[in-house]
Amino acid sequence: MSSNLATKLREGTKKSHTMAENVGFVKCFLKGTVEKTSYRKLVGNLYFVYSAIEEEMERLRNHPIVGKIYFPELNRKQSLEQDLAFYHGSNWREQVQASSAAQAYVQRIHEIGNTAPDLLVAHSYTRYLGDLSGGQILKGIAERGMNLSDGQGTAFYNFPTISDEKAFKNKYRQAMNDLPVDEATVERIVEEANAAFGMNMNMFQELEGNLIKAIGLMLFNSLTRRRARGSTELVTAE
Repeated sequence: MSSNLATKLREGTKKSHTMAENVGFVKCFLKGTVEKTSYRKLVGNLYFVYSAIEEEMERLRNHPIVGKIYFPELNRKQSLEQDLAFYHGSNWREQVQASSAAQAYVQRIHEIGNTAPDLLVAHSYTRYLGDLSGGQILKGIAERGMNLSDGQGTAFYNFPTISDEKAFKNKYRQAMNDLPVDEATVERIVEEANAAFGMNMNMFQELEGNLIKAIGLMLFNSLTRRRARGSTELVTAE
């Protein structure tokens, strides 16, 4: 019996999706304005978030629900380590700290790993499907915006062991639909996915100060004035 979780997640997070894409930092990024300091901070924050998600997913890989959407080929921790070494040098671990929004996000992931593992499905969906969906476009924007050579500082966007992203996303959605979850659990997962979007938005909003300092308030305001429709599906999940 299908829970139709994939569709319910997509439908149930549409509003959050649009809101995330209308955060100033994201709008500027999608329009090609990528400021190095804030981008590096984002990569650092994502490192802590993915480390937490992957630690919990690995620990719970035999869990009856988490185990079914455990795909190690999605893991991003190692690629983020490569990017941080590129941006900060080999002693990057001494330089990179999680911001307060990233710390809250990490804390939530560990909390549900211990108390409500089913909800990890929401965090996996929100981040990994978004990475797969918009990764190549975002990679191109980052490379152009920061004048990077191909592959330098953008390992995060590459999934070397996934040759057909569309087929993989279909497999992932099917795995979600086949999860042995009841209606109440589906609702809780959708609710948690919306909370995950909120946590991502908090991280993006923290970066706006650096961005405004670098590009000036006038340019920031002109880039962020018009409300996007939320059709790009680039920030998180799709």
